[in-house]
Formats: sequence, structure tokens, C-alpha cells
Amino acid sequence: MNNNPVIALDAMGGDVGPAIVIAGAELARERYPALRFRIFGQKPRIEAELKTAPRIAAEAEIVDVDGVVAGTDKPSAAIRRAKSTSMGLAIEAVKSGAAQAAVSAGNTGALMAMAKLALRTMEGIERPALVALMPTLRSDSVVLDLGANTECDAENLVQFAVMGAAFARTVLALERPKVALLNIGEEDMKGTEELKDAAALLRAAGADLPMEFSGFVEGNGIGQGLLDVIVTDGFSGNIALKTAEGTAKLVTGLLGNAYRSSWLTKIGYLLSRSALRALRDHLDPNNHNGAVFLGLNGVVVKSHGSATVKGFANAIGVAHDLVTQDIQAKIRADLANFSAHRPAMVVAAK
Repeated sequence: MNNNPVIALDAMGGDVGPAIVIAGAELARERYPALRFRIFGQKPRIEAELKTAPRIAAEAEIVDVDGVVAGTDKPSAAIRRAKSTSMGLAIEAVKSGAAQAAVSAGNTGALMAMAKLALRTMEGIERPALVALMPTLRSDSVVLDLGANTECDAENLVQFAVMGAAFARTVLALERPKVALLNIGEEDMKGTEELKDAAALLRAAGADLPMEFSGFVEGNGIGQGLLDVIVTDGFSGNIALKTAEGTAKLVTGLLGNAYRSSWLTKIGYLLSRSALRALRDHLDPNNHNGAVFLGLNGVVVKSHGSATVKGFANAIGVAHDLVTQDIQAKIRADLANFSAHRPAMVVAAK
């Protein structure tokens, strides 16, 4: 464990750049006084923002770099100039050991490509997965993959389940998280062969894994909060995430329109204002900000590009938790445990 982590920040990523990044780091430092930062980006802009960030200004290390990865850049183009950009050098700091995690609000595809090339996948992991928290009726659930891999075989899905459970144990402090595979039905006979094979492997491993495998879950079950980890391929996962975000905006928008429709509904709003604020906060993506590329030899956290100061601070908080609780060691131990108790069965040929 590392209780005094150094976090590498891509100051130029996101819709606003240094203003949100520095203010978010200042807020995160208030929450986690032991945090230290290496900040990569255009030095004059960073120094201007540090004037209003006294907690980190005195000891944050600034690495001056002009190159910026734009939101429109293709990953292949971004990789070619990685070492001349704030994003690429933040990831390189993790690789070299100068930082224990990197946080960026920049181009997701470029960040994923750079991180995978620089850090490589962990032994026993074929593909990294993008994981994040989603709000539910009860608390938060872990969902992966959210877009890194559009097609996955049974082995990928099993590895995602192992990593997702380790993430839930770290971030949600769950001893044995409930894990399910996203499917078109809960019955065993439904779904693709890849899903059926992954379910068979996870069921056979049973109590030997630090998780409770619950079988399949349909899309309408994600928000119920009965499960802690939902596993799927990146194609379906990204659609589920964007649909949930859109639905949250729809609900809050419809409520706003309804409460503005007459003087009676405006009175109703005043009476229920505290409950509506609680609903808005629960659905606010800034309160769940910080997606992680699991399965790499290092921690890389992706913030929403439009994150607020609070949202970016929450992304840094995710990085802090994963480093101080050593998510890498948990994943390695869980993979070794699964391999040791792997059922003697052959995955069906596709």
C-alpha cells in the first residue's frame, strides 16, 4: 500500500482545462491531505490557476509541456506524439514510477490507447476494461466494460468479473460483491455462447472466488441496486451507460417542466424541494465521476470532460482509493485464486 500517493494530472484535458483540474486537485487535497501532484501542461496557464489553490501550490511539481491531445484527435495520431503531450507524459509518469496514478479528462480513445501501449496489460489479463460506478435505487453499482472492447469472449468476461469484484471491494468496501452478467434474460438458456460459457466458469468456481455470482441480469435490473457488479462487453456497456445518463436527464427535465406548469405545481415544488435536490444529487454524474482502465500495470482514471470541480476531485479520489488500497495486488491475487480453482471444463468452440 502507498498512503502518500503522487497523482499525475493532465491539466490540459477536458472542456475547461487547467481551471477545473487545479481547483479539483485543491479540493481533493482538502479531503486527502497526504496527496501530492505532478501537473503536466502549459506552465503559464497552470501557474495562473495555482494562485487560488494554496493547498497544492507550495509543493505541486509542474512539468511544462505545450502539446495537447484534442477531443477530435484519433488515438493513432495521439500515440505518435504522446511524449510531447500533457496526457502522454502523465501516463509516462505512472510507468516510470514518478507517480502512482494518472487522471485525465481528455480524449477517452487516446487515453486508453496511450495507457495500454505504455503500461501494458497485467499478466493473466487479455484486455483492459473501462469500469465506473452507476447510481441505483440502493447505492452505486460497478459496471464494466463501458467501451474499451466492443467484442468479448468468455475468458474476457470472466476476467472482467474478477477485476470488477476487486474494484467493488476496493471502492465500495464490499467483502463479497454480488456479480452478474448483462444478458437479454435471466434464464440460463438465453444469451450468446460467450455469455453462457462465462457463466458456467464463474458458477463452477463458486465460493473459491471473493464474490457471489448471481447469474444473469437484464438491462432493467441495473438500476434496482440488487447487484454490486454488472459485467458486459464494451458495446452493450457503453449503450447502457449513455442510456442511463440520458434517462436521468429526461426524468429531471420532465420534473422541471411539470413543476413549472402552474402556480399549484410551483407550490408543490417548494414543498418537495429537499427531496428533489436529493434526487438531483443522486443522479448527478459528477458524484460518480472517475472511470478506470482496469487490467493495466498502473492506475489510469478518466474524468468526464465536462466534469465540475467537485466531479474532478471525485475522480482524483477514485485514484487515491485504488492506489492506497492496492487494487493491482487484489486483482493479481484474485486471478491467481481463480486459476488455482479453475474448473476442469473446456469452453465451447465458437
